[in-house]
Amino acid sequence: MRTNQIKAKLERGEAVIGSFLYVPSARLTEIVGLCGFDFIVIDQEHGPIGTESAEEMVRACELTECTPLIRVGGLHSHSVLQALDIGGMGVHIPSVNTPDQAREAVLLSKYAPEGHRGLAGVRAAQYGLRDSLRDYCLQANQHTMVIIHIEEMEAVSNLEAMLAVEGVDVYYLGPTDLSNSMGRPGSNDPEVRKVVEEALRRIVRAGKVAGIITNDLEAARNYLDMGVRYLASHAMGFMATASKSFLRALKD
Repeated sequence: MRTNQIKAKLERGEAVIGSFLYVPSARLTEIVGLCGFDFIVIDQEHGPIGTESAEEMVRACELTECTPLIRVGGLHSHSVLQALDIGGMGVHIPSVNTPDQAREAVLLSKYAPEGHRGLAGVRAAQYGLRDSLRDYCLQANQHTMVIIHIEEMEAVSNLEAMLAVEGVDVYYLGPTDLSNSMGRPGSNDPEVRKVVEEALRRIVRAGKVAGIITNDLEAARNYLDMGVRYLASHAMGFMATASKSFLRALKD
């Protein structure tokens, strides 16, 4: 199994920067990977990306030495299994609200004795043609990342207990969903920012890896200064912003 470069960086105390992609395109994935991002999150929750397309996007990531992660649709055994079997080196799991759900996320992502992920000679195991499945399981448990989303007020209320769950690699704040949970959908008002920033500080104080998404450069720098070490963005958002800016400049 490939070494998970971003997990190694995080374990060394470094920060990693990546991008979500919700368009089913291996070519676009390769381009974004070549930009130099540490990781790409293949988004099967909000994007129309099936398993076959996701597998090709994983291959494109591997060509660029960019770590492929997959956001699944929810805390579902089969979704997590397929995401990892095709070569995803970690899973983003949305709407994890309780310690029990956090533990289940780890169990679904790891082989025995750390979990109960199903085992077969799949692509992630190089189809069983090289290392033994036993050795593969040991490597997979070491390199597979579990990223849980803190994106509802229930999760914020349970955060202290969730931070005690072993095996979670990143506690990822979803500010848009969190604003919706607070009755302020899509808002970036002071109350939403306060809840997000306090949750991030609690994660950092606990010695855990905090994650969040932003396309705003100043906000990104502020998050890194706060101790956030898993920073996501939207490469397609950058493309759209630059395109609109270019067109406005010419038309004006």
